[in-house]
Amino acid sequence: MTPTPRIQINLDLETPANRQIVDQLRTLFVEGAIAPGQALPSVRRLAVDLGVHFNTVADAYRMLADDGWLEIAHGRGVRVLDRRSPSASADANGQFRQRLRHLVAEARAEGVTFATIARELASLSESLKS
Repeated sequence: MTPTPRIQINLDLETPANRQIVDQLRTLFVEGAIAPGQALPSVRRLAVDLGVHFNTVADAYRMLADDGWLEIAHGRGVRVLDRRSPSASADANGQFRQRLRHLVAEARAEGVTFATIARELASLSESLKS
């Protein structure tokens, strides 16, 4: 049996459960915690493990397949694809910068220091290089 990825759903968040699944799985793919070729749990198995409706997981898997992260083969399961990172456009870089600015502002508003933000960004950047 394929183990359930290390993801959790927080129903108190405004972010829909299917989007939480997509975001967390994508992070695990990018970090290499789930490798290309690895099988993911069936839609029903992951739904049971996460306590959500199977359509929620099916929708998340479809979104990831549409983005080139997953291969869904009925009767053979779900596998992670070896996805090459595309080159970012100027627009994508601008959107990233804007989202990062908002995230940093939110962290500062919660009292997180500049030093902590810088340290965490550097650490994250280093961990993603490997």
